[in-house]
Amino acid sequence: MVSEELHRATRAELAGLPVEVAPRLLGAELRTLVAGSAVHLRLTEVEAYHGQGTGPEPDPGSHARMGRTARNATMWGEAGHLYVYLSHGIHSCVNVVSGAEGQAGGILLRAGEIVQGADAAAVRRGVTAPLTGRVVRDLARGPGRFGQAAGLRHPLHDGIDAITGAELDGATAELWLRDVPVSEVARGPRVGVAGIAGTDAFPWRFWIAGDPTVSPFRWGRGAQEASGSAR
Repeated sequence: MVSEELHRATRAELAGLPVEVAPRLLGAELRTLVAGSAVHLRLTEVEAYHGQGTGPEPDPGSHARMGRTARNATMWGEAGHLYVYLSHGIHSCVNVVSGAEGQAGGILLRAGEIVQGADAAAVRRGVTAPLTGRVVRDLARGPGRFGQAAGLRHPLHDGIDAITGAELDGATAELWLRDVPVSEVARGPRVGVAGIAGTDAFPWRFWIAGDPTVSPFRWGRGAQEASGSAR
C-alpha cells in the first residue's frame, strides 16, 4: 500500500527548478491559519514558472521573464516562501517559490481539495449554499478560488514563509509534502496563458489524473493558434 503520510516540507526539497519540483507538490497540503480559522488544502493542480535566466530556456509566460521588479521580488527569494500576487486586480493567487535564492521561480497552486476547514473556506469565498457535492468540489477549484479559500491576500501575505510557519499579518502557512509522491500525474499546457507560453511547448501544468477538483483547461490568447507552430 502506498503511504499517504505527510511531513513538513524543507527548503532542500524545493531547491530544484520549478518544472522539476512542481509534480512533487501534488498530493501535498497547504495549511493556513488566518484570523483564527484553519483551512487545509490538498494540492491537485499546479503550474511551473521560471524567471529570467532560470533553466535552459526562457519562459515567456512568467511574471519574472524580464527580470526582478517590485511585483515579482518574492520569486527571487528563498525557496518555500509564498509569492502572492493579484490577478486581474481582483484575485489573490498563491505560488510556492522554488529554486536557488537569486534565481526566480514559482509554482502556481491552481486547485485543491479542502480536507479541513470547509466552513471557513466557504465563508471566505462568500458561498452560502449547503456544503455538499459540487459546492465542496469547487471551493478551491482554480487559482483565484484557491487563494480566497486559503485566506492569503495580496499584498498582506506576499512572502509568507511556508517552511517555518512564521506569522505574517495575522496569518500562518505551512507546506506539508507526501512521504511518497503521487503516481497518477498528468501534464500538459498551462491554462489561459497567452501565446507560445500556453502551448505544449511548455507542458508545465501538472495535475492528479482524474481528480474532480482539477480546473478545466482553456486556451490563452493566441495560444491555440501558436500550438501548431510549436510542434
